[in-house]
Amino acid sequence: MLRILAASFVLISTSLLAEGVIDVTAIDVAVNADHTRVVFELSAPVDHRVFSLKDPERVVIDLTGARMNASMPPATGAVAAVRSGKRETGLRIVLDLAVAGVRPRSVMLPPLESGGHRLVVDLVNADSNPVATVVAPPVRRDVLVAIDPGHGGQDPGAVGAKGTYEKNVVMEIARRLKAQVDAQPGMRAILTRDSDSFISHRERMRRAREQRADFFISIHADAFNDKRVRGSSVYALSTRGATSEAAHWLAERENAADLIGGVKLDDKDEMLASVLLDLSQTASISASLKAGSMILTELAKVNQIRRRSVQQANFLVLKSPDIPSVLVETAFISNSEEEKRLRDPAYQDKLAHAILRGIQAYFADYAPPGTLLAKARSDTRTSLR
Repeated sequence: MLRILAASFVLISTSLLAEGVIDVTAIDVAVNADHTRVVFELSAPVDHRVFSLKDPERVVIDLTGARMNASMPPATGAVAAVRSGKRETGLRIVLDLAVAGVRPRSVMLPPLESGGHRLVVDLVNADSNPVATVVAPPVRRDVLVAIDPGHGGQDPGAVGAKGTYEKNVVMEIARRLKAQVDAQPGMRAILTRDSDSFISHRERMRRAREQRADFFISIHADAFNDKRVRGSSVYALSTRGATSEAAHWLAERENAADLIGGVKLDDKDEMLASVLLDLSQTASISASLKAGSMILTELAKVNQIRRRSVQQANFLVLKSPDIPSVLVETAFISNSEEEKRLRDPAYQDKLAHAILRGIQAYFADYAPPGTLLAKARSDTRTSLR
């Protein structure tokens, strides 16, 4: 789960951004007596921002107008792993730390005769001691998937021509998905509802966050007045929806504290509080789009796809700022053929398995630190070197 805590917040400005995209061409990590140095080779100078996060320990580097064109270095010194992801403004690089009590320092350096521009980030012990405190090996945990069967109780959802209630078929698919997730090593699942009961969207979000879910997926069946329309689609939260939700959380600062690792917001000014929430929400949407794309790829193997890319919409149930969240429209219950298939237990299994494969593909690349899947990924990479 994306638990955000601003342990330090450093804003750094360099020369004006050159026109065009800036490439990160190489990443090198070196261990020194009192710090670990990470050097990013760049095609041009870059505006950047560096800050620290806790629980787990990370350093985040945002590069404006940049893209990744380099392989990730192996774990070295204070750096346990290096990850990257696209943002609307450029590139985000995350350094997962193997030590606690370090602070980042950064500087842009001009080109050498033998190389290009360089961004140097030093990871220095906060107490200026030669050796940072090594983090004790954590107890590895399962990744937790929150599965949300849409509708329920007095809310039947869409109703098919044969009288099929959306709330019933998505409950069956959700239960099958939970069973399949629970059968996977290093994974387990919870249901936001396990009976025919009505639960508000915010309560569904609360239940997922209360259990510290790493991923949230809401299962639905689509409907349209044109009964010929068919196919599956996947949705993530829109930026507009994120903005409105940030405003909601800012209005309830005390309740928002756990979104950013327990940091109190009532003593923060509006700008800083907004930035802290935005960091969490931006990372969540980016992860949601990645996961949604992988789920869509797998759904295409069992059903026609209505939308060939992940759509973004202002669904309230997707608005948890610290959990990657997607909504899957499994099929059109208003289409007689798809309604029939949705009622078929074998087809429900196929849909659930396709969603599972998409979630597995996402966690294969983005397993949260401290989980069994993250360790398995690290062990696999080590064995391939």
